[in-house]
Amino acid sequence: MAFQIKGSVILSIYQGVIWFGCFGFLISVLYYFKLPVSQPILANVIPSIVLGLLLVFRTNTAYDRFWEGRKIWGSIVNNTRNLARQIWVSTNEVSPGDREGKIVALKLLVAFAVATKLHLRNEEINSELKDLMPSSRYFKLQGMNNPPLEVAFWISDYLQQQYDRNCLNSDQLTNMQQLLNYLVDNLGGCERILKTPMPLAYAIHLKQLLFLYCLLLPFQMVESLGWWTGLIVSLVSFTLFGIEAIGLEIENPFGYDTNDLPLDTICLTMKRNVDDLISLPPSVRSLQSDESAISDN
Repeated sequence: MAFQIKGSVILSIYQGVIWFGCFGFLISVLYYFKLPVSQPILANVIPSIVLGLLLVFRTNTAYDRFWEGRKIWGSIVNNTRNLARQIWVSTNEVSPGDREGKIVALKLLVAFAVATKLHLRNEEINSELKDLMPSSRYFKLQGMNNPPLEVAFWISDYLQQQYDRNCLNSDQLTNMQQLLNYLVDNLGGCERILKTPMPLAYAIHLKQLLFLYCLLLPFQMVESLGWWTGLIVSLVSFTLFGIEAIGLEIENPFGYDTNDLPLDTICLTMKRNVDDLISLPPSVRSLQSDESAISDN
C-alpha cells in the first residue's frame, strides 16, 4: 500500500512537493556559492508544534464529519430495513391490489435513499429512480427542490391511508411514522454536514502557514544538509500537505472521491434487501386465512 496511488492524495499535492523540492535545491546552490542563505534562526518563526496542532485539529474535524456521515447512513439503512419489514408484515391485505401497494411503498423506501444520495451530490433526478416509482411520481419528483422529502411524504401518505382502511392499528401507525421521522432526521443530518463547511478563514490561514513553513525550511536546514536540502524539504512538504489534503477530501463525504462514503453501494444493498423481503411468502396471518377458507369449503 505504500506505493499505491489510487486512493491517496499524491496526485493533488505532487506539484507543490516538487516546487518546494526545487526551491530547496536552489537554496543549496546559493549556499554552495557562499551566499548568506543559511538562517537557522528562522526555525523559531513558526514552531513545529503549533503547525502540528493546527493540522491535527484540521484532520480530526474533517474525520468527525466523515464518521458522522457514515453513522447517519448506517441509521438510514437500519431504519429502512425496519420500516420495510413492518410494512410488509403488519399491513393487512384486504383487497387484491394491497400486495402491489405494499411493494410500491417498499420501493419508495429505496427511492428515499437514492433521492437523498442525489440530493447530497446536487445531481438531477435520473434513471436510478425511474424503476422505483410510477412514472407520474417520477416526473413530479423532477420539479421538486427537495426530492427525498417528497418521497417521505408519499410514504407517510400511504401509511395514513392504510390506517384509514383499518389495515393498520394506531400503535403500528405510530411506530412506522416514527421510523419515517428518523429517516427525515437522517436527511437533515446529512444536509447539516454538507451545508456547514470548514470556515474559509481557517482553511486559508492553515494554507498560508503551511506555505510559509515549507518556504522557510530550506534556510534553516541548508547549513547542515547541503545538497540534501531539496530532498528533505520535499519529504517534509509531502507529509504536511498530504495531511492537509486528506482533511480537505474527507470533510465532504458524499461525493465521488475514492475516500468518500460508498453511497452507491449502500443504496444497492438496501435495494437488494427490499427485493429479498418482497420475495418472501405471505405473512402467517394470510396463510392462516387461506387455510381457514379451504377448510370451510
